[in-house]
Amino acid sequence: MYPIRRLDLGFFVRPASETGGTEPRVEPVLAYLVQRPEGLLLFDTGIGAGEPETEAHYRPVRRPLPEALAAVGVSVADIDLVVNCHLHFDHCGGNPLLAGVPVVVQATELAAARAGGHTIDALVDFPAADYRVLDGEAEVWPGVWVLPTPGHTEGHQSLLVERPGGRSALLAGQAYDSASEYGRAALARRAALDGVAPPLPSYPAWLDRVERFAPHRVLFAHDLALWERLG
Repeated sequence: MYPIRRLDLGFFVRPASETGGTEPRVEPVLAYLVQRPEGLLLFDTGIGAGEPETEAHYRPVRRPLPEALAAVGVSVADIDLVVNCHLHFDHCGGNPLLAGVPVVVQATELAAARAGGHTIDALVDFPAADYRVLDGEAEVWPGVWVLPTPGHTEGHQSLLVERPGGRSALLAGQAYDSASEYGRAALARRAALDGVAPPLPSYPAWLDRVERFAPHRVLFAHDLALWERLG
Protein backbone atom coordinates (compact mmCIF):
# COMPACT_ATOMS: atom_id res chain seq x y z
CA MET A 1 0.00 0.00 0.00
CA TYR A 2 1.04 3.61 -0.60
CA PRO A 3 0.55 5.45 2.71
CA ILE A 4 -1.01 8.86 3.19
CA ARG A 5 -0.03 10.50 6.47
CA ARG A 6 -1.91 13.41 7.98
CA LEU A 7 0.23 16.19 9.46
CA ASP A 8 -0.88 18.48 12.29
CA LEU A 9 0.30 22.00 11.43
CA GLY A 10 -1.56 23.88 14.15
CA PHE A 11 -4.90 25.65 14.24
CA PHE A 12 -6.61 29.02 14.00
CA VAL A 13 -9.77 30.60 15.37
CA ARG A 14 -12.36 31.45 12.73
CA PRO A 15 -14.42 34.40 14.01
CA ALA A 16 -18.17 34.14 14.43
CA SER A 17 -18.63 36.51 11.49
CA GLU A 18 -17.30 33.73 9.22
CA THR A 19 -18.90 30.68 10.84
CA GLY A 20 -22.55 31.53 10.22
CA GLY A 21 -23.24 31.16 13.93
CA THR A 22 -22.90 33.10 17.16
CA GLU A 23 -19.55 31.69 18.30
CA PRO A 24 -16.08 31.44 16.82
CA ARG A 25 -14.78 28.05 15.74
CA VAL A 26 -11.31 26.57 16.25
CA GLU A 27 -10.18 24.78 13.10
CA PRO A 28 -7.19 22.49 12.57
CA VAL A 29 -4.70 23.11 9.80
CA LEU A 30 -3.87 19.77 8.19
CA ALA A 31 -1.46 18.75 5.48
CA TYR A 32 -0.96 15.33 3.91
CA LEU A 33 2.21 13.44 3.04
CA VAL A 34 1.76 11.02 0.15
CA GLN A 35 4.35 8.29 -0.39
CA ARG A 36 4.61 6.91 -3.91
CA PRO A 37 7.27 5.03 -5.91
CA GLU A 38 8.15 8.39 -7.51
CA GLY A 39 8.89 10.03 -4.16
CA LEU A 40 7.19 12.05 -1.44
CA LEU A 41 4.42 14.51 -2.26
CA LEU A 42 3.28 17.11 0.25
CA PHE A 43 -0.28 18.42 -0.06
CA ASP A 44 -0.34 21.85 1.63
CA THR A 45 2.38 23.24 3.89
CA GLY A 46 0.77 25.02 6.83
CA ILE A 47 0.26 28.53 8.20
CA GLY A 48 2.50 31.33 6.98
CA ALA A 49 3.58 34.37 8.94
CA GLY A 50 0.75 36.85 8.63
CA GLU A 51 0.39 40.60 8.72
CA PRO A 52 -0.72 42.05 12.08
CA GLU A 53 -4.34 42.38 10.94
CA THR A 54 -4.45 38.75 9.79
CA GLU A 55 -2.82 37.54 13.01
CA ALA A 56 -5.36 39.41 15.14
CA HIS A 57 -8.28 38.22 13.02
CA TYR A 58 -7.45 34.48 13.06
CA ARG A 59 -5.14 34.11 16.12
CA PRO A 60 -3.20 31.20 14.55
CA VAL A 61 -1.15 28.73 16.55
CA ARG A 62 1.48 27.15 14.31
CA ARG A 63 3.29 23.85 14.39
CA PRO A 64 6.45 24.21 12.29
CA LEU A 65 6.49 22.12 9.14
CA PRO A 66 9.93 20.59 9.89
CA GLU A 67 8.64 19.43 13.29
CA ALA A 68 5.51 17.87 11.78
CA LEU A 69 7.54 16.08 9.12
CA ALA A 70 10.09 14.84 11.66
CA ALA A 71 7.25 13.24 13.63
CA VAL A 72 6.70 10.86 10.70
CA GLY A 73 10.41 10.32 10.01
CA VAL A 74 10.79 12.78 7.13
CA SER A 75 12.73 16.01 6.62
CA VAL A 76 12.04 19.02 4.42
CA ALA A 77 14.87 17.87 2.16
CA ASP A 78 13.00 14.60 1.44
CA ILE A 79 10.02 16.29 -0.27
CA ASP A 80 9.94 15.83 -4.04
CA LEU A 81 6.71 17.61 -5.02
CA VAL A 82 4.29 20.08 -3.42
CA VAL A 83 0.63 20.52 -4.32
CA ASN A 84 -1.26 23.39 -2.70
CA CYS A 85 -5.04 23.22 -2.79
CA HIS A 86 -4.89 27.02 -3.02
CA LEU A 87 -2.55 29.81 -2.02
CA HIS A 88 -4.18 31.32 1.06
CA PHE A 89 -1.67 31.84 3.87
CA ASP A 90 -2.88 28.85 5.92
CA HIS A 91 -2.21 26.41 3.06
CA CYS A 92 1.06 27.60 1.52
CA GLY A 93 2.83 28.93 4.60
CA GLY A 94 5.67 26.41 4.47
CA ASN A 95 6.36 26.79 0.75
CA PRO A 96 9.41 29.07 1.22
CA LEU A 97 11.06 26.28 3.25
CA LEU A 98 10.82 24.10 0.14
CA ALA A 99 12.63 26.42 -2.26
CA GLY A 100 13.50 24.60 -5.48
CA VAL A 101 10.86 21.90 -4.99
CA PRO A 102 8.23 21.98 -7.77
CA VAL A 103 4.90 23.42 -6.60
CA VAL A 104 1.80 22.43 -8.60
CA VAL A 105 -0.79 25.19 -8.86
CA GLN A 106 -3.64 26.20 -11.14
CA ALA A 107 -2.93 29.17 -13.42
CA THR A 108 -6.07 30.92 -12.14
CA GLU A 109 -4.93 30.57 -8.53
CA LEU A 110 -1.39 31.82 -9.15
CA ALA A 111 -2.72 34.81 -11.09
CA ALA A 112 -5.07 35.68 -8.22
CA ALA A 113 -2.27 35.36 -5.67
CA ARG A 114 -0.02 37.67 -7.70
CA ALA A 115 -2.77 40.23 -8.21
CA GLY A 116 -2.70 41.18 -4.52
CA GLY A 117 -5.21 40.97 -1.71
CA HIS A 118 -5.46 37.19 -2.00
CA THR A 119 -2.71 35.98 0.32
CA ILE A 120 0.65 37.05 1.79
CA ASP A 121 2.89 38.07 -1.11
CA ALA A 122 6.10 36.70 0.44
CA LEU A 123 4.60 33.20 0.44
CA VAL A 124 4.08 33.26 -3.32
CA ASP A 125 7.16 34.68 -5.06
CA PHE A 126 9.98 33.67 -2.74
CA PRO A 127 13.56 32.96 -3.89
CA ALA A 128 13.82 29.74 -5.96
CA ALA A 129 10.05 29.29 -6.17
CA ASP A 130 9.43 26.67 -8.87
CA TYR A 131 5.82 26.61 -10.03
CA ARG A 132 4.40 23.92 -12.29
CA VAL A 133 1.34 25.74 -13.59
CA LEU A 134 -1.73 23.78 -14.69
CA ASP A 135 -4.81 24.83 -16.57
CA GLY A 136 -7.18 22.11 -15.42
CA GLU A 137 -6.83 18.43 -14.61
CA ALA A 138 -3.49 16.60 -14.73
CA GLU A 139 -1.96 13.28 -13.69
CA VAL A 140 1.16 14.58 -11.95
CA TRP A 141 2.47 11.11 -11.09
CA PRO A 142 1.02 7.75 -12.17
CA GLY A 143 -2.26 7.36 -10.30
CA VAL A 144 -2.01 10.81 -8.69
CA TRP A 145 -4.44 13.31 -10.19
CA VAL A 146 -4.86 17.02 -9.62
CA LEU A 147 -8.55 17.85 -10.08
CA PRO A 148 -9.94 21.40 -10.24
CA THR A 149 -12.49 21.91 -7.46
CA PRO A 150 -13.39 25.61 -7.68
CA GLY A 151 -15.54 27.23 -5.07
CA HIS A 152 -13.56 28.42 -2.07
CA THR A 153 -11.30 30.08 -4.64
CA GLU A 154 -11.66 29.99 -8.40
CA GLY A 155 -8.34 28.14 -8.70
CA HIS A 156 -8.88 25.64 -5.89
CA GLN A 157 -7.70 22.10 -6.64
CA SER A 158 -7.84 18.72 -4.90
CA LEU A 159 -5.65 15.65 -5.13
CA LEU A 160 -6.98 12.20 -6.05
CA VAL A 161 -4.64 9.38 -5.04
CA GLU A 162 -5.34 5.97 -6.56
CA ARG A 163 -4.31 3.08 -4.34
CA PRO A 164 -4.04 -0.69 -4.73
CA GLY A 165 -7.37 -2.47 -4.38
CA GLY A 166 -9.34 0.46 -5.73
CA ARG A 167 -9.53 2.25 -2.39
CA SER A 168 -8.60 5.70 -3.69
CA ALA A 169 -8.50 8.80 -1.52
CA LEU A 170 -9.42 12.39 -2.29
CA LEU A 171 -7.46 15.09 -0.49
CA ALA A 172 -10.10 17.77 -0.81
CA GLY A 173 -8.31 20.67 0.85
CA GLN A 174 -10.89 23.38 1.42
CA ALA A 175 -13.23 22.35 -1.37
CA TYR A 176 -15.52 21.93 1.62
CA ASP A 177 -14.81 23.04 5.17
CA SER A 178 -16.07 19.81 6.70
CA ALA A 179 -16.76 16.16 6.00
CA SER A 180 -20.45 16.66 6.75
CA GLU A 181 -20.73 19.44 4.15
CA TYR A 182 -19.10 17.21 1.56
CA GLY A 183 -21.40 14.36 2.52
CA ARG A 184 -24.49 16.53 2.06
CA ALA A 185 -23.32 17.54 -1.42
CA ALA A 186 -22.60 13.91 -2.35
CA LEU A 187 -26.11 12.92 -1.21
CA ALA A 188 -27.66 15.80 -3.15
CA ARG A 189 -25.94 14.48 -6.27
CA ARG A 190 -27.14 10.96 -5.54
CA ALA A 191 -30.71 12.16 -5.09
CA ALA A 192 -30.60 14.05 -8.37
CA LEU A 193 -29.22 11.05 -10.25
CA ASP A 194 -31.84 8.79 -8.64
CA GLY A 195 -34.57 11.00 -10.04
CA VAL A 196 -35.87 12.44 -6.79
CA ALA A 197 -38.30 15.24 -7.57
CA PRO A 198 -37.12 18.82 -7.01
CA PRO A 199 -36.52 20.97 -5.15
CA LEU A 200 -33.10 19.54 -4.25
CA PRO A 201 -29.92 21.16 -2.97
CA SER A 202 -27.37 22.15 -5.57
CA TYR A 203 -23.93 20.54 -5.77
CA PRO A 204 -20.78 21.55 -7.66
CA ALA A 205 -20.24 20.20 -11.17
CA TRP A 206 -16.78 18.95 -10.24
CA LEU A 207 -18.35 16.23 -8.07
CA ASP A 208 -19.27 14.41 -11.28
CA ARG A 209 -15.60 14.16 -12.23
CA VAL A 210 -14.55 13.14 -8.71
CA GLU A 211 -17.15 10.37 -8.67
CA ARG A 212 -15.63 8.75 -11.76
CA PHE A 213 -12.78 7.79 -9.42
CA ALA A 214 -15.25 6.73 -6.68
CA PRO A 215 -12.94 7.71 -3.81
CA HIS A 216 -13.22 5.48 -0.77
CA ARG A 217 -12.24 8.28 1.59
CA VAL A 218 -12.22 12.06 1.42
CA LEU A 219 -9.97 14.07 3.75
CA PHE A 220 -9.99 17.79 4.46
CA ALA A 221 -7.70 20.67 5.36
CA HIS A 222 -9.75 22.02 8.28
CA ASP A 223 -11.64 19.01 9.62
CA LEU A 224 -10.27 16.04 11.55
CA ALA A 225 -13.31 14.01 10.48
CA LEU A 226 -13.32 12.24 7.12
CA TRP A 227 -16.00 11.15 4.67
CA GLU A 228 -16.06 7.44 3.90
CA ARG A 229 -18.04 5.66 1.19
CA LEU A 230 -20.64 3.22 2.46
CA GLY A 231 -20.13 -0.34 1.31
